[in-house]
This record gives sequence, C-alpha cells and structure tokens, in this order.
Amino acid sequence: MAAAELERLRMAGAGMAIAVLTSGGDAQGMNAAVRAVTRMGIYVGAKVFLIYEGYEGLVEGGDNIKQATWLSVSNIIQLGGTVIGSARCKAFTTREGRLRAARNLVEHGITNLCVIGGDGSLTGADIFRAEWGGLLDELLRDGQISEEVAKANGRLNIVGLVGSIDNDFCGTDMTIGTDSALHRIMEVIDAITTTAQSHQRTFVLEVMGRHCGYLALVSGLASGADWLFIPESPPEDGWEDMMCERLGETRSRGSRLNIIIIAEGAIDRNGKPISSNYVKDLVVQRLGFDTRVTVLGHVQRGGTPSAFDRVLSSKMGMEAVMALLEATPDTPACVVSLSGNQSVRLPLMECVQVTKDVQKAMDEKRFEEAIQLRGRSFENNWNIYKMLAHQKPAQEKSPFSLAILNVGAPAAGMNAAVRSAVRISICQGHTVYAVNDGFEGLAKGQIREVGWHDVAGWLGRGGSMLGTKRTLPKTCMEKIVENVRKFNIQALLVIGGFEAYEGVLQLVEARGQYEELCIIMCVIPATISNNVPGTDFSLGSDTAVNAAMESCDRIKQSASGTKRRVFIVETMGGYCGYLSTVTGIAVGADAAYVYEDPFTIHDLKANVEHLTDKMKTDIQRGLVLRNEKCHEHYTTEFLYNLYSSEGKGIFDCRINVLGHLQQVLRGQEGHQHCATCHRGLTSVFLCTQGGAPTPFDRNYGTKLGVKAVLWMSEKLQEVYRKGRVFANSADSACVIGLRKKVVAFSPVTELKKVTDFEHRLPQEQWWLNLRLMLKMLANYQISLTEYISGKMEHVTRRTLSIEKGF
Repeated sequence: MAAAELERLRMAGAGMAIAVLTSGGDAQGMNAAVRAVTRMGIYVGAKVFLIYEGYEGLVEGGDNIKQATWLSVSNIIQLGGTVIGSARCKAFTTREGRLRAARNLVEHGITNLCVIGGDGSLTGADIFRAEWGGLLDELLRDGQISEEVAKANGRLNIVGLVGSIDNDFCGTDMTIGTDSALHRIMEVIDAITTTAQSHQRTFVLEVMGRHCGYLALVSGLASGADWLFIPESPPEDGWEDMMCERLGETRSRGSRLNIIIIAEGAIDRNGKPISSNYVKDLVVQRLGFDTRVTVLGHVQRGGTPSAFDRVLSSKMGMEAVMALLEATPDTPACVVSLSGNQSVRLPLMECVQVTKDVQKAMDEKRFEEAIQLRGRSFENNWNIYKMLAHQKPAQEKSPFSLAILNVGAPAAGMNAAVRSAVRISICQGHTVYAVNDGFEGLAKGQIREVGWHDVAGWLGRGGSMLGTKRTLPKTCMEKIVENVRKFNIQALLVIGGFEAYEGVLQLVEARGQYEELCIIMCVIPATISNNVPGTDFSLGSDTAVNAAMESCDRIKQSASGTKRRVFIVETMGGYCGYLSTVTGIAVGADAAYVYEDPFTIHDLKANVEHLTDKMKTDIQRGLVLRNEKCHEHYTTEFLYNLYSSEGKGIFDCRINVLGHLQQVLRGQEGHQHCATCHRGLTSVFLCTQGGAPTPFDRNYGTKLGVKAVLWMSEKLQEVYRKGRVFANSADSACVIGLRKKVVAFSPVTELKKVTDFEHRLPQEQWWLNLRLMLKMLANYQISLTEYISGKMEHVTRRTLSIEKGF
C-alpha cells in the first residue's frame, strides 16, 4: 500500500469508534490481542471501547461497555485468559438480544466491532452484521433512536480474530492460544516421562479437542508418542490388537515407558467414542502393564501465553484495526489470520463453511477428506507421525549412505531434527552415520552407523546429543575428504548455525580440488540468533525467545513493588537483533536496540525522555532491551550510565544480562548477583541455548529433518550414475528453510551473494518489519508508511492443499 494512502487511513481513524470483545472459551494470548487492538485504535485516532463479559456484556450494556485509554491495557500482555471476561450468551442467539446489542452500540456511536473468539462467536458476529440495517430500522420505528442517529450508524464493520486452543478454524495456520496450550501439554508430558521411566509405566494422556485432533497430533509428534487417537482419522478395525502388539514390542526392546495420547473427541470407524479409561483397561488386561490415565482438562487453557501467541496476537490485533479502517460497504466480514509469517485477511464465512465441511466429512465417515480439509500442514503432520512412530522395513536397501552432524553452538530442536532425519533415512533404506563434534569429528573419524532405536527419547532433549563444535572445514579439509572417501559418504546433512552454512559453502568451493566433495549437502539452520541466510526461522530461536521472555516477565514482576525503576536487559544474538526484537514485542518493552536498526545519541535521548514521561503515569517502570552487539560504543554499561544520569531523581536503573557465560554468585529467587551489583548490574544466569525445546522447535525440527532427507534422496537418485554419486551443480548443496509461506531449498552459492559475512547476517531480514509494531505499541509516534497490510485471500480446497509452513 502506498505511503500516502497509509497516512490517509491513519487520519481516517479520527471520529471512528471501535469496540473489542472476547467470546466463547478463553485462550492464552487474548489479552495481547485486546491490548494491540486498543492501542492501534487509539494510535490512529479512534475511540476504543472494551466490552466486558463477551456478547452478554454487549446485550446488557451499561458498565459492561467502557471507553479504554492507553493505560487500560498496560501490563496485561503476560496474563493468561482474558481480562475483559468472556461468557456464552443465549440472549445474543435471538433477534431480541441482538436488537438490544445494536441499541447499546449505537448509544456509544460504535460501528466497528472486533470479535476475538471461535467459529460460533464469529458466526454470530456475521449474523449481527447482516441484520444491522434491519435492527436499526426496528429501533427507529420503536422511537429508540432518531433518523439522524440511524443514518450516522448505518453500517457495521466486523473483523474477527480466532481465539481457540484447538486450532480448529480452517484457513488459519494457527489460532490464538494453540501454541500456549501445546506448551502446557508438553510440560506435562515431559514431567510424566520421568515418573513413567522410574516405574516402567504406561500413561494415557487425554487432551482437548472434541472435534479437532490438532493438539493431540502435534503433541504426539513432538513427544514421539507410541500411539495416537484423533477424531479425523479413527483407527482401523482391530486396532486394539495392533496397539498392544506395538506397545509390547517397544518394551521388549528395553523401553521403560509408553505414552498414548488421545483427543477427547476420539472415535472408532463406526463413530463410537474411544475413552481414555477404555484404552487404559485394554493395556492392563492384555499386557499387564502398570497404566495410569491423566486428563489434562482446563490446564491447557491456563498459564501465561507463549512468545508465539503474544506476537501473533499483537500482529493480528494491529491488522484487525487496519482492516476496519479499510472496510467499505462491499467488504465481507473478515478474519485476520497468519499465513507463514505474513498477516492475511480471509472472508469469515468461507472459513466457517470449510470448518463445517470438516465436521460433515467426519460425520459421513469420509475421514481422508476430513484430514485434507484441515489443510496440508495438518495432513503432513499426520503422515510424518505415522512414518516416525513405528519402524517399518524399507522396501529395498538403497546404495546410498548419509552422514549427519551438528555444527556451531547448541540450539534446542537439533536433536529432534537428527531423530527424524535418522528415522526417515532408514525408511528410505539408506545407511546412516552419526558424526560427533561437527566438522572436527568428521575430520577425526568420529563416525558411527546409527539405527532406529539409537535416537529414541531424543525429541525432548535440549542441546546436542551428537556434540557440536564451531570448527570450520578449511582447517582440516584433507582429513574430512579422507573420511568421506573411507566411509563412502554420499550425502551430508549439517544441522547448525552460521558456521554450518559457512562450512558447507567451504566444502562446495573445494569441489574443484576434491572430487569426493561432489556429494549432496543440506543445511538445517539451527541457532538461537536466527541469522542464517535462506530461512525466516532457525531451529532453536523459538525456545530462546521464550526463555528470554520468561526472564523478562520475572524482571517486570520483581519491579511491581518498586516504583520508578527502569531495567536494561542485554540479550544474546551476536549482531542479529531478532531475539531482542521479538522478545521486546512479547514482553511489551519500551525499546529494543539492535544493530540492524541504527540509532544515535539523539535516539537515546528521546528514549530517556519517553520513559521520563511514562514515570508520570500509573505505570512507573520501564524495560529496555539491548542486543549484545548492537553498537560498538553504546554498550550496556554506557546505557546504564546514561539512563541513570539523565533519569536521576525521576527513576533509577538496573542491568540484567541474559546469557550463559556470566561469572556469577547465586542469589535469592533464581537471580545471581555479581560483584558489580552495587552499580545496579544484575546478571541472570540463563542459558538460552539450552533447556527443553518448545513444541514449535520440536515440531519444526522433526519436519525439517524429514523434508531435508526426502530432498536429499531425490537428488541422490538424480546424480547416481554407474554406481557412484557425482554432484557439482549449485542446487546440490542447499539451505532448507521457511521463507514467507513455503519451505524452500536455497543453494549456498546463491545465498553467498546476499550474506554479510563480517557481521554473520543475511543482508535482508523480514523481521525488521516487526519493529514498527514494537515502537507503536510502546507509544512512540511514528509513521505508518512502512506498515505492510495483509491482503484478502480466499479459502478453497486448492488453497488448503498448499504447504504454508509449520
């Protein structure tokens, strides 16, 4: 959209009235959405109203509809549930109830409504919109409003944000609350795994999903569950025998536990419900295993939102206001959604219709069609789970051997990628070698063949089970070549950060000298810094953002009893500011300094003045993030001294360093205080490179491992001639990554042209667009000229069949 047009839209907000409500079941992230809609609305000059208790508050009116200020939504981004309440309302399902709701909106001059809820809530909003003209006519006839008022409020614009932990709304990649619910489920599974191993138990976990198996499916994929029940794909007749046989097999191979995950809406082929207690009794009676049932229930709705949900909700909230600003009489009610990492707008009723089609297909036992209607990503999840859960003999032994290694700093999700790559390679009939300690291990011959069960239990493990080092091939090229020849390695899968990409590039450039390096190579980007060219998201960055976010939440909480304090927090990331920026959005930071967005002393002065003004409000605390290499001279200590000096008498400062290399003494409540604590320096000992991977990183790593090996297998077939592999084309050595909406393979030689090797960065980074949102939500007056509006897209069976990411 043209810059002038965006500025015109911003001015058009003056005089508008926007109301926001949450309806149906609550979902983590709703508060972040309410905050973003409120602040974006105020930013464009509109009046914003909060409707309390959902549609019930809309029908009842009175004190349930209150005008919001900027501070009305302060300090809510980290809270679960919805602070404005949610309630199911029978009255709104009647015309009489909707007439009362229309009367209440007209009273406040509200003609723009943002509804955050599930398909039922959004369908109700569309009905309300369709009836709006008739409702106003009726109010006019009854003398409740004047003709002038009816004319001024003649059109109701509706925009929806889907808040549902089930992720059951077709057309959207992820709904608000889904990622957080997966966090709760994986926390329980990780905890149960330890006790199950201790007692050699089987656990049956029941998760939410009455009509949609997304939570069960992704948690099964992310935990390596032994058996999975989802409503979209009931088990074949005789499943009881097959399940018990598989559980018995895993125990006979030395496994000390079994995990069975069941969606609450699980059914058999005849539509009969399958209960968790039935599954438990079956295992006890047939196998005699000590078996327990855990029903997670509303635990899945609770707790603080994940970083993904906070950023998603903030992004969608801003886009919702833009959609209302741009609405015309011909614009259909739309849903703001996520496609890849891009905001899109989808016609509301198209999404609702496809969602209904899924249920109809399930009712009519067209289960394959039901899975397809859920979308390609859901279908791929299901197929990958079936491939990796249980070993199936390869149809034939392939002539190819593949080596897998980790390079660079450890990143959460590396082990998930190794596990899936090993298992899918075995399914393809390849010989698989694991290499310890990266390129250095490849040079030293630390290479061993691995089997299916060697990678069991790796999914939830942090760090790198293979071991990883930063050594680059150029320091030991001849020894690497010697071992590639010795082990007849024909394909190399390198999982790691910038060193992995740079290392493969060195191997490719050495092909002219060493024919042994004319093999297939693929890089799976895995680094907390998210600085590898060729992908929008690196494996491990989601876990790192969540770790940094949780620490900042604690820092903010510790400041709640202390007035007028500003925290300056240093994050990792090298020269890449992704971690600082996304963490800043997720915690509602006042500023985030990064290398890619240059700043001067004048900018620092403006930030200090901004915080000084903030201290005059009820929110008397501040949070500033600084990427570790954002500026050569404006160090963390410099910022501390500057803020302390300029804010003297108004606020005081503290420094927190989020890293894993701090020399510290352990203090109370998880903080470590170093010798410079008297100067306000507090070091939080947080290893953002370690810890259990988030559900996103487990799932992402699993999918990347599978897709990388399938691509490598295809390439190996293409270059296999007369019993040998010879690959020297540019597209034989690639980085796999998610780019906008698709998974892409980018040749490393092409990526070299768009890489800043001095600072270890891609020359262009998509996430810089997010900085506009960070600044706007922190109440900085900035131009909207760089804002990228979402486009209207239609939801059809063809669009659902497109692979749009993870």
